[in-house]
This record gives sequence, structure tokens and C-alpha cells, in this order.
Amino acid sequence: MTSTPLELWEDGVWLKREDTHELGAFKWRGALATLERRREDVVTASTGNHGAATAWAAGRLGLRATVFVPTGASETKLGLLRTHGAELHPIEGDFDEAKAAARVFAEERGLFFFEDGVEEAQLDGYAAIGREIVAQLGEPPTAVIVPVGNGALFAGVARGLGKGARRIAVAAEGAPVMHRSWRAGHVVASERCDTIADGLAVRIAIPRAVEWVNAAADDFVLVSESELMRSVAELWQRGVRAEAAAAAALAALPCVPDRPVVLIVTGRNIDDALLARCLDA
Repeated sequence: MTSTPLELWEDGVWLKREDTHELGAFKWRGALATLERRREDVVTASTGNHGAATAWAAGRLGLRATVFVPTGASETKLGLLRTHGAELHPIEGDFDEAKAAARVFAEERGLFFFEDGVEEAQLDGYAAIGREIVAQLGEPPTAVIVPVGNGALFAGVARGLGKGARRIAVAAEGAPVMHRSWRAGHVVASERCDTIADGLAVRIAIPRAVEWVNAAADDFVLVSESELMRSVAELWQRGVRAEAAAAAALAALPCVPDRPVVLIVTGRNIDDALLARCLDA
């Protein structure tokens, strides 16, 4: 797999630039690892990056990808899905409703349903990020801050880091189900899911992913919409185009005094209109 850069942001703070991949996000690591193991046509649901990565990986392996997307999905990410040959199925509703429709579609046709955040192979793919960080720094950092949507990225990075680094999860206040599940120690229900960070916009927690995060997280931070917007703008002003989900790690930085600390910049596929809102905020 291709290594992504580790760049110094300021003294003691490093950015792990997953946004520099050709797809503009980290999801290719988990999708490729999963489809290399399964080697069959695939159905999935996505707000964008996971679906694009699944279509990209399927294309590399000569497979077909069908992707269900929710209302209001990012046009930038939908463009990536089309570019990489996904068969798109728009669904009225949020991500979890799109996922339910995709599951039914796959079951009716006897196809592999790739639920993001469930496949063990995804963790193997994401563990490479943790290993790369250690190799690039020459030793484990004191802490790593990882944005949490469904939790698979966090669990994989934690696995790859090994011992010696504090593992800090961050989610949006507007989508708190993973944070609430972490605090409770088990899956909890939440009807709240309203955030500009579509990569963090999870309403229903995946039990297996909750187990992974609960076992690995040393702390879990929530950040506000205004903090996400300011962090998108701050990254942009320093030459980094980042999605709101990717900016979450920077937004959580004031809560994490540990140094050296690595922030995972998960992706760059932000719509121009949302970027403009963040810059004007």
C-alpha cells in the first residue's frame, strides 16, 4: 500500500495526510483490503468516501459496485462515485436509511453487503496508518487524535500504533451516538444526527465497532459545528483543503495537551459551497 505523508503543522503537532491519496480520503485502505479478501461483486451504502473507495477497489479487481446514497450527499463525493463506475441508488432519508435499503437489495440478490465499520479486513487496512506514523516519526507519538464516524478507522489506527500512544477519539456534537456509546460502555440509541461533517454523521452505532472503540479509546472528545468550521478554515488558510470530518482532529487539539501529537486528516472532498460557508463563518 502507498504511504501518505506525515507533515509538521506546528511544534509538536503533526498532520497525517490521508487527504493526499488520489481518492482524497483514507477509505481506500479498508475497501481494498476487504474486497481483496472477498473477491465478489459488492453492495454498500455511503455518504460518499466509502462508496467511492469501494467502487475504486472494485474496479481494480474487476468487480461491480452498487452504492446507495442518502438525500443531500455531497456532490463532490457523488462525482467521485460516478468517476469510478459505481451504480448509484439515491435514497430519500439519512445514511442509516440508505444502509437499510442497501442491505435489503443485497439480500434479495444474494450479493455481498459491505457494511462500513463491520469488516475485520478494514481494520487491517487502517492499521497501516498507525504503523506508518510510528515509522515516520521513528517512535510512537505521545497521542493521536482520530475522527470517529462508525469507528473502524479509530480501531484500525489504534491497532497499528501498538503500545505507547494515547488514542483520542473525536466526534461531532451533532452526531454523538459513538461518544454516548463509549461513555456507556455499550451501544446506546440516539436520534440526533445533524452535522456539516458528513463523514461523522452516524445516527445508529454498529455494535462491533462500538466494542472496538471502547476497547481502544483513552479519551473521547466532542466538537461543535462552529469549531469544525473554524478548523476547516484554519486548514485552508495553511494550504490544506479538508472536509469537516477531517478538520475534527484539529478542532479537538485544544483538549489534548500531549506532545508530540498526530492529527489524522481523513479527507479533502468538501463541496465548494460548504467550504465557502466555513471560510465566511
